[in-house]
Amino acid sequence: MNKLHSKFEEILSHTDIDISGSRPWDLKIHNNNFIDRIFSEGSLALGEGYMDGWWDAHSVDQFICKILRSNVSEKITPYKILMLALQAKLTNLQNFARSRQVAHNHYDLDNRLFEIMLDSRMTYTCGYWKQTNDLEIAQEKKLDLVCRKIQLKEGQHVLDIGCGWGSFAKFAAENYGAKVTGITISSEQVAYAREGCKNLPIEILENDYRLVEDKFDHIVSLGMFEHVGSKNYRTFFQQANKCLKDDGFLLLHTIGGLESNLTPDPWIHKYIFPNGQIPSLKEVASASEKLFLVEDMHNFGAYYDKTLMAWFNNFHTGWDELKARYDERFYRMWKFYLQACAGAFRARDLQLWQFVFSKAGVRGVYHRVS
Repeated sequence: MNKLHSKFEEILSHTDIDISGSRPWDLKIHNNNFIDRIFSEGSLALGEGYMDGWWDAHSVDQFICKILRSNVSEKITPYKILMLALQAKLTNLQNFARSRQVAHNHYDLDNRLFEIMLDSRMTYTCGYWKQTNDLEIAQEKKLDLVCRKIQLKEGQHVLDIGCGWGSFAKFAAENYGAKVTGITISSEQVAYAREGCKNLPIEILENDYRLVEDKFDHIVSLGMFEHVGSKNYRTFFQQANKCLKDDGFLLLHTIGGLESNLTPDPWIHKYIFPNGQIPSLKEVASASEKLFLVEDMHNFGAYYDKTLMAWFNNFHTGWDELKARYDERFYRMWKFYLQACAGAFRARDLQLWQFVFSKAGVRGVYHRVS
């Protein structure tokens, strides 16, 4: 056994993960080069190694949760990760040109994949699982929660930044009588949302948030801020301030990290969400300073674990149909994506925040709804 293999086993000894053990989270190594690859490429090698069949764990989510809770990943910082951090520091990875890469690589995938994986409304953000174990109900509760948090009233005009396939727009129009303008940079989402929202007071535009000019009663952004990037956080809030009426609310629903970090996860960056960046509380507070007042902040990140595992179960159940379009490597990639992210939320390494902002503070007290 060489020194790297010995070091790898010593690191794993702090995680309750055994090599070739029988528990769901134990590691099965199928290629002896996997350990060398881990020390040279870190989390990129972990994900690619799984895609390539170099290793397995019956429960990837439990494996990742144990890795993150033990903090052993900090003991491996490969050169390639340092280079990605340098690139992020020197380059605006989310400028106008680069921001569209995530649409082409992820959101413009076959809509049937997302129809199988998500709820019937195609809601691609964390569900609100209060008093339910059903994905459909959890997503309906989340959309209703958003409407109640912004105190949405009939006839009000809402801007939905990153509207996806139109789930919030349709819900707000049908259940609250709102008018909604939804924007997304994904052409596939635009076509799907326009078809699903026709005959409703909804406009779906293929547009960048930086180009919106109109004023709105309220603004919501559900799961889009992760694609904005720290170099553009201030621009996002400046634009929201410009487009929001003085007595309106901005609701920001975003995944959050425990610390400020310019570097996206290399595997997620390469295969799932190019140029993505998870904000910290410090970054959100700094970017919104003197533009908005925080009326409410709600963390229900533990619900993303349940959401991601529900998505994986749907994806796995629907694989018989999807495998005509995608190969086995895609299956392993998508499984790693969903289960690894579930493990990260279970370890509380990732959070899910809903902020309610006002421009100058509401009169009296803003009463939280739940």
